[in-house]
Amino acid sequence: MKTLTCMIVDDEPLAVKMLENYVARTEGLQLAASFSDPVLALNALDDTPVDVIFLDIQMPDLDGLSLSRQVPASTKIVFTTAFKQYAFDSYEVSAVDFLLKPIRYQKFLAAVEKVRQWFDHEPVPQEPQSSEPTSMFIRVDSQLQRIDFDKIVYVSGLKDYVQIYVDGQPRPLTTHLTMKAIEDMLPTSRFMRVHRSYLVALDKIRSVDRNSCIYIGNEIIHVTDAYRDSFDKYLQTHIPG
Repeated sequence: MKTLTCMIVDDEPLAVKMLENYVARTEGLQLAASFSDPVLALNALDDTPVDVIFLDIQMPDLDGLSLSRQVPASTKIVFTTAFKQYAFDSYEVSAVDFLLKPIRYQKFLAAVEKVRQWFDHEPVPQEPQSSEPTSMFIRVDSQLQRIDFDKIVYVSGLKDYVQIYVDGQPRPLTTHLTMKAIEDMLPTSRFMRVHRSYLVALDKIRSVDRNSCIYIGNEIIHVTDAYRDSFDKYLQTHIPG
């Protein structure tokens, strides 16, 4: 049986001690480190990669959802939280499991088993493959909806909400996210921020005029000064000669 290495990230000392105790009692699970500071934990992952992180969601400076989007794809996430309403958010970042505090040991064991099954059944690639995701889940009204990145045309921001314009749909999908949050969720190789309130799918751009206006979907989006350098560099790499 493969020994899984793990990390605990939680700003509550009692929760850390409880999880450390659970890890020590569990065969085939080895604790690499525990952190109460999520920023320190993220930095430590560069030097100490682990198989699974037991990660609290609500923490200061860097919340667990944001941290989970920055860990290597090979590291699995088990969220731990006292707030049941975060369960939907955990699915958006493909967490293996979601443990509601106070966590019972049997629930902890079940989560570890899910992680182990993930590793046991994960196919070994025959050749290098991209680990970049091809879709994401967003909450629309009371449901989680999967959106393929190939279908997204552009995203516009409305304060704490964003509207996602999707190929073939007459109306945009509206979800409670900031522009920064949706920007972090989209692959930078395929999407670019060109305005404080707009993100565009680079392969959906039809044309760009001399005034730095992008023609995309049914919209004309002006590239503002703050984003012009990055967009111009992208254009230069896609102009022959």
